[in-house]
Amino acid sequence: MSKKSADSIKNRDQYDALREQGYSKSKSARIANTPDAGKKGGKASPYESRTKSELYQKAKEVGISGRSKMNKDELIHALREG
Repeated sequence: MSKKSADSIKNRDQYDALREQGYSKSKSARIANTPDAGKKGGKASPYESRTKSELYQKAKEVGISGRSKMNKDELIHALREG
């Protein structure tokens, strides 16, 4: 991970814990940089009830590449696989 990337981690403790659990650098960074990641609540609507535009925005937030060419089902799959 480059110095610039390392400096952009918003939740360093969470990132380090994920790395220790065996997550990749990129997945750890995506999770640690997602607002409210790891907080319980269950208030988010299911992906299936969201619009393609909403799914695209979420995919953009978490850094999923190739999202502009994905249909709704592919976006849902990519978001779940993380």
